[in-house]
Amino acid sequence: MTVSTTLALGKLLRGLKRSAIPFTAIGASVLLVVLAVFIATRPAEASSAASSPSAAESHHDHGDLPAPRTPAQIAFHDQMRKLWEDHVTWTRLAIVTFADGSAGFNATAGRLLQNQTDIGDAIKPFFGDAAGTQLTSLLHDHITIAVELLQAAKAGADGRSASSRAVATAAFNDANARWYANANQIADFLAAANPRFWPQDVMRADMKTHLDQTLAEASHELGADYADSVTDYEAIHLHILDMADLLSSGIIGKFPHKFH
Repeated sequence: MTVSTTLALGKLLRGLKRSAIPFTAIGASVLLVVLAVFIATRPAEASSAASSPSAAESHHDHGDLPAPRTPAQIAFHDQMRKLWEDHVTWTRLAIVTFADGSAGFNATAGRLLQNQTDIGDAIKPFFGDAAGTQLTSLLHDHITIAVELLQAAKAGADGRSASSRAVATAAFNDANARWYANANQIADFLAAANPRFWPQDVMRADMKTHLDQTLAEASHELGADYADSVTDYEAIHLHILDMADLLSSGIIGKFPHKFH
């Protein structure tokens, strides 16, 4: 583990210790949704994204995408934006309520979990039920791996000996590698479904940017750097709208006959 990784993990653990919410009181299936997206990214890259002036303007060049024109296309464009805005909004609210020890955390995180299913369901009318179910399965793999990340982080915080902390670090590193592989699987799944409009390199870059930005947001919120956390969210919001437009435009471009 690099020095930057150790420092970032230590900051996360200090944030977890400061929380008023006991680990035994919250199911891992809820906590992991909040934590997974930021404890599994490369800390050095996330720190760079948070500090770089270009982070708030990090839009990938998606080229010439079909613009929504008909009422049906515009409605779908807006629906996709709503889904992904929900994703980043409920993620932020979950991070904030978790950091504050709010009693509203469980309800907020539950709504965030539902959003994952909603996103999978949104592609079913176009790519079929099996594809929508597969996307949901990939998103649930995010949750499963995040449970392991949470367990490793907790074990590292509680470790009383160098050997126990080493075991926790190894578990964290292993889960971290698999988490990034899973994120690439999501990007690759989308690219395979619509390679013309969702190129693999673009989808992988968009997924990585989203994770890195959320890491910065959560780290700042847990560290009580509230102004920076708000700034992070502005960048997250801009990027997710960009990504939502890529997804909706790609579906409109691939299935023009479904929009009249």
